[in-house]
Amino acid sequence: MSTEIRHEADHHRYVLLIDDREAGLADYRTAGDAIVFTHTEVDPRHRKHGLGGNLVRGALDDVRINTGLKVVPQCSFVADWIDVHPEYHELVERG
Repeated sequence: MSTEIRHEADHHRYVLLIDDREAGLADYRTAGDAIVFTHTEVDPRHRKHGLGGNLVRGALDDVRINTGLKVVPQCSFVADWIDVHPEYHELVERG
């Protein structure tokens, strides 16, 4: 099983691909100097394998490396994931 996280900027989302098939997504919108993660989902067939966390990690790594944006985790999954991964706390802008 091969996985890939792809940024689809035109659609304002990060996509989790498993064997080149879409299996999850993390939607966002930009607001000023922040990227607001609004919704995350993983296909039920692929849940409980840590893939949602992989998706969030990939999205946040892309934000960290390729933008100067802060992260606003409006989605509870993203917020909870960041809470238990202190190495991402500096990205967060909480309002």
